[in-house]
Amino acid sequence: MKRWCWMLLMTLGAGMPAFADPVRVLFVGNSYTFGRVDPVMSYNAANVNDLTFPMWQANPTGSNAFEPHPWGGVAGIFQRFTVQAGLDYEVSMSTRNAASLRGHFLNSNPAGWDLRGNIGSQTWNQVVLQEQSDEPLTKQPGLASNPAYFTAYANKIEDFVHDGVAHSYRERDLIGGSTGACQALTGASATTCNTLRSVPANPNASSVTELYLYQTWARPNLINAPFTTVTDPVTGEVSFTATPAASFYPTLEAMTGDLHSAYYGAAEANSGIAGVAPVGDAFLRAVTEGVATRNMYAPGAASDGLIDLWFDDGTHASRHGSYLSALTLFGTLTGLDPLSLGAGEIAAFELGIRAADARALQRIASEQLGFVQAVPEPGGAGMALSALLIAALVLRRRAR
Repeated sequence: MKRWCWMLLMTLGAGMPAFADPVRVLFVGNSYTFGRVDPVMSYNAANVNDLTFPMWQANPTGSNAFEPHPWGGVAGIFQRFTVQAGLDYEVSMSTRNAASLRGHFLNSNPAGWDLRGNIGSQTWNQVVLQEQSDEPLTKQPGLASNPAYFTAYANKIEDFVHDGVAHSYRERDLIGGSTGACQALTGASATTCNTLRSVPANPNASSVTELYLYQTWARPNLINAPFTTVTDPVTGEVSFTATPAASFYPTLEAMTGDLHSAYYGAAEANSGIAGVAPVGDAFLRAVTEGVATRNMYAPGAASDGLIDLWFDDGTHASRHGSYLSALTLFGTLTGLDPLSLGAGEIAAFELGIRAADARALQRIASEQLGFVQAVPEPGGAGMALSALLIAALVLRRRAR
């Protein structure tokens, strides 16, 4: 072995700490996190703790028949990455179709699932919050956006995770400061704004939990889509109608910019939020760098040789989009360069993603997260050095 290899190994071994407990991470969100369709939806479910699985078994009211539990989803892809990187992560997920952060906190779903209880079910090292896809957007007529709710309930969940003190509140006090202002900002009734809501204590709150926001992506079905779609309630198959869809943004750039401002604005305004996983920005980067198709509705979209990031409904991610999501989350939460996973990465193979496409998406995530130095391609001393550097990062993280 070359002398520099021995020196690096000796440096790593000197005073090496004992391995810590697993990093416990919770993903909170909806179908953008659990994946919506296979092969992503059930991917690696055996290694993800799907906290809503027993709730669904007890009462599936309000769930889609074509989305059976247990789910693996983006969380399952992330977990597979951590194993390949030599990390010890225990991955859990609390998700429900179309759930907003407000819905998670208030348990406002027809089945009565205790989603807030999932958040408080144990002490987490990391928590990831994914908001309903159009909630953070600037309010527009006809668009189901509610940025005031997004900010208020990102903050409420952050407080519940970090402090967890039992308390009562009214939404008028969170939003606007008066009943009239609350109504104007949220579009809710006076009754909703004035309702006294009681929150029990979170016995597992921890001030050191790292909480991240998962920035979602621009939706082609809201950007000059030529038609609306309908989803079969049993099979989940998407078909197209002859009805033009309403358009709320002129370009992917415009909608991504709105999402970016909302997510980063929320993080900057709350010191309890550790950061943002810029998934939506990574989607746009893949398009602007010529890796992914810009217009999924174009006649040649299916044969242009580019990666398709979106599912047929124009809102959910394809398997490639979910893969890019997981890569961006992996880099954000672990501090490791997604390019370190390499062209032979296992999840891509298992999901049916070509090695060349996996490598291209790894590069996009790496660039988006600011990893300026790519890992050398396999071969000789470069490969050995790459492995040692990754090991060093893992040990440093475990030591923390």
